[in-house]
Amino acid sequence: METKRKFQDLPPGGKIAVASAAIAELTLMVAALRDLHKRPAEQVKGPKPAWAAASMINFLGPIAYFAFGRRK
Repeated sequence: METKRKFQDLPPGGKIAVASAAIAELTLMVAALRDLHKRPAEQVKGPKPAWAAASMINFLGPIAYFAFGRRK
């Protein structure tokens, strides 16, 4: 049976990749939540609480909000 790999066990390139993905995900989430907070409800397609919850879902939530959740 294979044991779980720890972050410490990753090669340097793997650590950089994981850290970069985490930073990108957090940046997208914060940007989506900030935009949602500042945008009036009339300019959001659907309920703002639902988009806030969706923005917490990995990369897909914030990308979906920016692609489909805002009125132009």
